[in-house]
Amino acid sequence: MPIRIPSQLPARETLENEYIFVMDEDRALTQDIRPLKIAILNLMPTKITTETQLIRLLSNTPLQVELTLLMTSSHRSANTSAEHMQAFYQNYEDVKDRRFDGLIITGAPVECMDFEEVDYWKELCTIMDWASANVYSTMYICWAAQAGLFYHYGIEKKMKSEKVFGVFRHRCTDLRHPLLRGFDEEFMAPHSRHTEVDTEQVRACPELDVLAVSDEAGLYLAATHDLRRIFVTGHAEYDYDTLAKEYFRDVAKGLPIEVPRNYFPSDNPHNTPRNIWRAHANLLYMNWLNYSVYQRTPYDLSDL
Repeated sequence: MPIRIPSQLPARETLENEYIFVMDEDRALTQDIRPLKIAILNLMPTKITTETQLIRLLSNTPLQVELTLLMTSSHRSANTSAEHMQAFYQNYEDVKDRRFDGLIITGAPVECMDFEEVDYWKELCTIMDWASANVYSTMYICWAAQAGLFYHYGIEKKMKSEKVFGVFRHRCTDLRHPLLRGFDEEFMAPHSRHTEVDTEQVRACPELDVLAVSDEAGLYLAATHDLRRIFVTGHAEYDYDTLAKEYFRDVAKGLPIEVPRNYFPSDNPHNTPRNIWRAHANLLYMNWLNYSVYQRTPYDLSDL
């Protein structure tokens, strides 16, 4: 089933070239079904890249998805044109009286700052509170996962002595869990972060289940018992070359950066990396849409 996106969104051409079924608004109106209303609060600096990555994963289910892109009003994007933001994005004030089946809050390159130092922290707290009452299930990614765990449960993030950077092996803690349906017992997933949360603190929280961990990268996936909040500390949505672009960017700037682990063949940056996490990335988002959202959200969102 297709994902419904604005006709002129740059991601459309990329996804159609990959034979991913996207639908414009005019055609969607001819279908007599209620699409899942999913919002993405995009905090990443590379907005268009992140849009494309997430839309690609959200489109791979039998469910029709209607997408709303959100931005913060307290922070202006320096890497995406104002014309793009004005054409395709809304802010909290635009949607505060609406309800959604699902919300994704992306990561952001602010992890080395205290949460309260981030210029849009107060606005993000307002959005997280709003989501608790107006969104059935929210997925928090990377820094947003750390922010959500801190805001909702008081679990602090802490700095790592070395950046968690590469593609790491993870193990599932409960293959019967709906979010892990179809997963192998072990799977690979990318990480790119300087901070972490203590897995044992998450495990000790009575409202949370720890679902996937890595000996090298720590906590990967956790969720509330009712699947209303999902926390993903890595980047399942990344393209095959995203870590390479980050690595070569920092090298060009003369910044200290190690070669991402388990990523370039033979650990040689001259070799083209391979995507070895795509299948489980698709499973994670498909399971979230099906088991956390579609199977549980009310048909009439006013009943939330």
